[in-house]
Amino acid sequence: MSKHHKAVALISGGLDSLLAARVVMDQGIHVEGINFFTGFCVEGHTHAIRKQHRARPKRNNALWVAEQLGIRLHLIDIIEEYKQVVINPRHGYGANLNPCLDCKVFMVGKALEWMNTQGFDFIVTGEVIGQRPKSQRRVNLPVVARESGAHDRLVRPLCARNLPPTLPEREGWLERDKLLAFNGRSRKPQMALAAHYGFEDYAQPAGGCCFLTDRQYSQKLSDLWQTRGERNYELDDIMLLKVGRHLRPCPGFKLIVGREEGENRYLEGYRRRYVHMIPVSHPGPLVLLDGEADAHGLELAARIAARFSKGRDDAEVTIEVTGKDGAVRNYTVSPLPSAQIPPEWYL
Repeated sequence: MSKHHKAVALISGGLDSLLAARVVMDQGIHVEGINFFTGFCVEGHTHAIRKQHRARPKRNNALWVAEQLGIRLHLIDIIEEYKQVVINPRHGYGANLNPCLDCKVFMVGKALEWMNTQGFDFIVTGEVIGQRPKSQRRVNLPVVARESGAHDRLVRPLCARNLPPTLPEREGWLERDKLLAFNGRSRKPQMALAAHYGFEDYAQPAGGCCFLTDRQYSQKLSDLWQTRGERNYELDDIMLLKVGRHLRPCPGFKLIVGREEGENRYLEGYRRRYVHMIPVSHPGPLVLLDGEADAHGLELAARIAARFSKGRDDAEVTIEVTGKDGAVRNYTVSPLPSAQIPPEWYL
């Protein structure tokens, strides 16, 4: 009897990985998905907190893809291992702090480890030549295959006919003519293929599924590294960078200001770790103070907190400030005028 070949597909939750897996499944290959959690994922985090996303269903897109395909999905935490990819990327960063090429090499390498231990035959990704400006350039696709160790066991079904035949194609596990030849940044071929398969309500591309591609987020992470004097982070650090307004009025501390009810509730979970403040004379946001502030700094922070309260136009606002030791002190202050908050304070 001929062997029933098996492939592991990297499932990000986006349309490309959904289609790539389905194209391979159409050739009778048993496919299982793998999704790596780095801590920098966009979906499922601010999406779950922010009011602006309320109309969208709250879902994990990778799990949704697995459900659409009817495949098993393996969720793997790589937070600690992934740090070195973010901190010291061999191939450098993209437009922001996104180590896209190193990231793809790392994830394909992890998928290769999983493939070998689980008895699978090859790896499937949703890469398309030219789709991404760094990791999916034609010149970089061989880099991913080589440095990950996957070599010709890495199959890119959406653009395979634009690339040299892989082992599964040469061995007859896959028919090359049934693979695709997508190229470039246009999403129209993928959308047409999705319509052919009947896939609807799939995740829309918006700069990738990783916060490291976002300019503002990268600026906040860079500020964190600069302030601490080292390039490192913990999961709580990178989660908090996703939430609230971040202002640094002084070198010694920054403020994290909740923008709406959902963010305020989320920040509640961090109150005991930080000096925190909240307006008590007017409705207003919860504010965390990250760092150390002297008496002048605390008063300035209270005035900034007042600025973001409903009392911003009043003469005075009372701010309750709670220290890390639980001691509480009230500051009655005049809200800092917006004109006195320079743009460079915002991270």
